[in-house]
Amino acid sequence: MTLGRQIRTQRLVLQAVTWRDMQDMIRLKTSGASFGRMLGGVRSLQQVEDEMADDLAFWAKRGIGIFTIRENDCFVGMTGLHERPDGRGLGLRFALVPEASGRGIAREAAGAALRFALDAGIERIVGVTREDNMPSRIVLGSIGMHHIESFERDGYLMLVYEIRQSRQFPTA
Repeated sequence: MTLGRQIRTQRLVLQAVTWRDMQDMIRLKTSGASFGRMLGGVRSLQQVEDEMADDLAFWAKRGIGIFTIRENDCFVGMTGLHERPDGRGLGLRFALVPEASGRGIAREAAGAALRFALDAGIERIVGVTREDNMPSRIVLGSIGMHHIESFERDGYLMLVYEIRQSRQFPTA
């Protein structure tokens, strides 16, 4: 169920990020276990603050963006869309705190964020992951995204997944 900038799934609440989420985002983005495989890797405190400002501006400009993920009122991660810095378009992102991994939360949250974006009229969304990041590959495939191309970055083979407005995707 979508209520403005909040999405509720069977067990999760996704809310558009705000400055009140800064400490949770610092904990997530400065952790190698959570953010080590993300584009740009682990963040500094300044980078987390800069990204929060960018995320808030993106929400204001596009009406979509990054959500926090909460389970039983506890922060467990983030998901949502951002403009990819490599020019590939709108990218789906997701990352969890280590203790939330392995329980289907990423799939549930990323799928809900993807549906939100498609319902908002976004026609094409990509997801990019390293070839060796099997958990992310499984999530991207399970929410209806399809591998369309590969490229090399920093010595890693990167896989690009895509979904378009016309495609159907699984429900959470």
